[in-house]
Amino acid sequence: MLVGNFPARLDLKKGRTALPKRLRQELGREIIVTAGYENTLMLVSRESWQELAQGIVNRPFISGAARETDRFLLGSAFEIELDSQGRLIIPQPLRTYAGLSEEIVFVGVGNRVEIWDAEGWKRHQEYLDQNIEKIAQELDEKEKG
Repeated sequence: MLVGNFPARLDLKKGRTALPKRLRQELGREIIVTAGYENTLMLVSRESWQELAQGIVNRPFISGAARETDRFLLGSAFEIELDSQGRLIIPQPLRTYAGLSEEIVFVGVGNRVEIWDAEGWKRHQEYLDQNIEKIAQELDEKEKG
């Protein structure tokens, strides 16, 4: 399972960063990187991507929300192979979308890894610190109702 958070540096000129070893061991060398929610990027293994993509494309095509989700997740995806040192190049359109600076954070969230700009991650952690009880209560209510 992909868990924890790992600060890293991004070479802004080349768009290159090293995936932390612990995450590399779970994801493997062939990964998919795509736009994520909250202006993050999402990394998944090729195998997990197949499962995720099936869940996306199997929704009713007549649903506008399904088509927009297809475009957002599938249309911005890139297949990446890590080099022998575990480095990857994040494509420019994704770096721009996520507003990545030189300081980034890899965040393991179960079956995927999110890439955050370090300042964005810090702000999001502050938000969570202030709101996690309310969020947990809302989630509990949705599950019960």
